[in-house]
Amino acid sequence: MTREEVFEKLTEIFRDVFDDEDIELTDATTADDIDDWDSLEQINLVVACEKKFNVKFDMKEIQALK
Repeated sequence: MTREEVFEKLTEIFRDVFDDEDIELTDATTADDIDDWDSLEQINLVVACEKKFNVKFDMKEIQALK
């Protein structure tokens, strides 16, 4: 999977989780750039990414996310 394909999939996930079709992800995107990003949405985002990419994050990895 290319970097561009990963960004496309992540953009789909972010748009779905935050119900905002205007979200455009970049390397510089942070939680401050997205309205309604809170701890609950963070969990929803992690779960959606795990499902989409067929991976499982452990708690240390999740806590290290910025």
